[in-house]
Amino acid sequence: MKIDAIRFDQLKMPLVSPFETSFGREIDRECVLVTIQSEGVTGYGECVATHDPGYNYETTGTAMHILKDFVTPLILGKDIKDALDFQQRVSGIRGHNLAKAGVEMALWDLMGKRENKSLKELWGGAREKVEVGVSIGIQESASHLVQSAADYIQQGYARIKIKIKPGRDVEDTSAVRAAFPNIRLQVDANSAYSLDDAKTLMPLDDLNLLLIEQPLFEDDIWDHRKLQEQLKTPVCLDESIVSPRHARYAIEMKACRVINIKAGRLGGLSQALMVHDLCMEHNLPVWCGGMLETGIGRASNIALASLPNFVMPGDISASDRYYARDVTNECFVLNSDSTIDVPRGAGLGVTIDEKALKDFSLASLQFHNT
Repeated sequence: MKIDAIRFDQLKMPLVSPFETSFGREIDRECVLVTIQSEGVTGYGECVATHDPGYNYETTGTAMHILKDFVTPLILGKDIKDALDFQQRVSGIRGHNLAKAGVEMALWDLMGKRENKSLKELWGGAREKVEVGVSIGIQESASHLVQSAADYIQQGYARIKIKIKPGRDVEDTSAVRAAFPNIRLQVDANSAYSLDDAKTLMPLDDLNLLLIEQPLFEDDIWDHRKLQEQLKTPVCLDESIVSPRHARYAIEMKACRVINIKAGRLGGLSQALMVHDLCMEHNLPVWCGGMLETGIGRASNIALASLPNFVMPGDISASDRYYARDVTNECFVLNSDSTIDVPRGAGLGVTIDEKALKDFSLASLQFHNT
């Protein structure tokens, strides 16, 4: 695929309601939409960096810089064979996985459209619809959290994930479990604890949780191994798994019993596929994490979750969970069985609402092969 033109749009989109985690509170979400043109075909991708370096060190500002000054010169006007070819070309750029992943997603969209195949078909996905859950940010109180969970359960979500942090962990989780004894429930600490204070998490073992996600430092694997030895509840790693190699470390160390796969964090969908295959080889279940994606990234996540080892509900959710207005013409809707249909159209299977894109745009960069 010869890359004829590239555009990066930095977007700011209002959320339906604020979303709070252990590292901050979001009212609006920023991201970077990637548009690539190749021989008359257009592909779209989403860089899931946001306005501040809370989840990791990348922001929309750093992503725009890396995409403009380093990634674009490596691919504009070049013949990119496939995703692995792209990965090889950008391998000299250390880190900046979210930026790389946004471009690779657009290349996958292009490849699917050129072959007239959906991403599910390109990857050999096993499902026509995927199980999903909802992620609830930290609320004003435990009672507010229970009410929020009740609202989502009423909407049809059969798996609830709640965000926790020191001082807002066991009491909140216990309240939700008491209110909903049979709901599939998991918690996410977003690296809010150290091994020294993780003992405060031990009572969670009595609440029949699916998993405890990333309790310790975002770059840690070894201490998670020590913690997993003390817990009956499966530890799930998220931020620590930034490459297939790190997934192998975690498996060999027995640092976790579940891995959350986010293509952005790993640097691309090709890397996510590798982690999926590695975990399936070792009988380690995976699920698809979310980053408050627009319809572009959401379509990608749903297609990824159609693969056979995604045996736990993902943090994908319906479009209206986060946005009253999206940048895609298509909206993803929750089915009555807590699933979302996998896109069937070529590539990502979604199209862009150009008016919404213009309205949400903070900045735009365009490059053409001349």
